[in-house]
Amino acid sequence: MSEQQLPAFQPADYKSDLKPVWCAGCGDFGALAALHRAMAKLQLLPWNTVVVSGIGCSSRLPGYVSTYGFNGVHGRALTLATGMKVARPELTVIAVGGDGDGIAIGGNHFLHTARRNLDVAYFIMDNEIYGLTKGQVAPTTPAGEKTKSTYWGNPEPSVDPCELAISFGATWVGRGFSGDPKSLVELMTRAIEHHGFAFLNILSPCVTWRGDDQFKTLKAKQRSLPDDHDRGDRAAALKYTREAEFLTTGVLYEVEEPSFIDRLEQVRVRAREAGAITTVAEILEGLAPAF
Repeated sequence: MSEQQLPAFQPADYKSDLKPVWCAGCGDFGALAALHRAMAKLQLLPWNTVVVSGIGCSSRLPGYVSTYGFNGVHGRALTLATGMKVARPELTVIAVGGDGDGIAIGGNHFLHTARRNLDVAYFIMDNEIYGLTKGQVAPTTPAGEKTKSTYWGNPEPSVDPCELAISFGATWVGRGFSGDPKSLVELMTRAIEHHGFAFLNILSPCVTWRGDDQFKTLKAKQRSLPDDHDRGDRAAALKYTREAEFLTTGVLYEVEEPSFIDRLEQVRVRAREAGAITTVAEILEGLAPAF
């Protein structure tokens, strides 16, 4: 049977046999369900799709999808995604993880993946805490919050992952909420479809270390982007970062630019046109600067 003759995939077809071990009420359940639905909406072929992660509660997610997957080391999801996409550009590569994994130890890789405009979708499940290691302060933990490592309150200002992504050069940046599954499916779908680096920050409440109030607070603050928002305007997008009174969800920023894979192919074409290099002198001449 050819791929054109395959029956339509349903969300359940993308579920693995493993059962999530997240705490009851964790926002990551909503993110996982939305990903299954987005995959079905796009009819992604499981054997042509890779989900890769680092370390943390949300980084367990590759085990819960029936595609190729890789659970890497702390903060290295995007380095793995880069290698996979460069080696096999035809694959759909999705990177996932938490705010600690992606913004703290993985922050450097976040920067360079965004500026390169690598053609992958990156979903961060942001619970504003280190959940797997038992409740320490994270880069997105609000200032003043009491955690296991900040008994008298967090002395550090928090960061907004969407602000970072826009500043770093991502060509698609969105914000979603695990408590709004319909909108989250749409955002994931659009992120995966985007040609270039697509970053989606998903507010994913941690009921264990952030309490039940986190979900209620986020739900009360949530609002959609206004219809007249210019997604191609970087300054307009940045106005919706570092929000305190509201949680604005939707596509904050979206532009079309050549991806890293596109530019690599241009390099390959020029290299082929130059012909075979057979001597050391020719290699050195090729490496010499133009001036």
